[in-house]
Amino acid sequence: MKMKELLLFFSCVLCVSADALHSDITVTGCSDSDGEKMYGLDGEEVSYADFNKKEMIDPQPPFIDPITYQEGTYEYAVADQQICRENMKLCGKGMKDFPPEQDAPSGVMIYTRDEVEFGEKNILICHVTGFYPAPVNVSWTKNQQKVTGSSINVPYPNKDGTFKQTSRLQFTPQLGDIYSCAVQHLALTEPLTKIYEVEASAHSDPGVGPSVFCGVGLTLGLLGVAAGTFFLVKGNECS
Repeated sequence: MKMKELLLFFSCVLCVSADALHSDITVTGCSDSDGEKMYGLDGEEVSYADFNKKEMIDPQPPFIDPITYQEGTYEYAVADQQICRENMKLCGKGMKDFPPEQDAPSGVMIYTRDEVEFGEKNILICHVTGFYPAPVNVSWTKNQQKVTGSSINVPYPNKDGTFKQTSRLQFTPQLGDIYSCAVQHLALTEPLTKIYEVEASAHSDPGVGPSVFCGVGLTLGLLGVAAGTFFLVKGNECS
C-alpha cells in the first residue's frame, strides 16, 4: 500500500520550573487523503480526532476518569486540517527541489501484553519507533496467513523528531502458532518483519517462579551462615 507523507506541526508546552512535573504536546498532521490531530501528556496519547467517526476519541483504559472536551474541540480539529493542507501546498511549492528526509524505523519489537496462558485471550503488540516521516503501515499474519482486526494508534513524536506507533492484535495462544508483524515505511524497500512463536516455554507453571526464588534465597542464606561460622572460628583461633 502506498503511503503519503504527513506534514506535521508541533506545539509542546513544558512546565517553567527547573524540575518540570508534566509536559503536554499537540500534533497536527495532514496529507492529501489523511489527517491527524492528537493531544498527549507525559509521553502518552490522551485523545485524538477520528475524522471517519467525526468525534474525539479517548484511548485511555476504562479505569481512568473520562476526559471532557470544550464544545467545538472536534470542529477545531477539522479547521486545523484545512490550514494544514494549505500550508502543505505552500511548502510543496517552496521545497519542490528538495527531496523529503526519510528515516527507516530504528526499532521494531513484538511481545505480548500479558503472561501467556494457552487458550486464554491475550494481546500481541508490535511497537515501531525511530521513523520519519509518519506514519507506518503494520500488517499481521498467523501461520503465514493474513489476519485482520488489528488496531494501531496515531503517530507519537519522539524527542529526536522521529515517531513511534504501536499496533495491537487480539489472539488466543495455541502451541506451535507463529505470528508476524510486517512494517512498511517510505524509507524501506521491503517490509521489516518480526516473528512471535507460541512455544511450550511461554507457558509457565505459577509455582515455578516462587520455588526458584525460594531455592535461591535458601542457598544464599546457607552460604551466609557458613561464611559467618568460618570467620567466627578463624577469629577465635587468632585470639
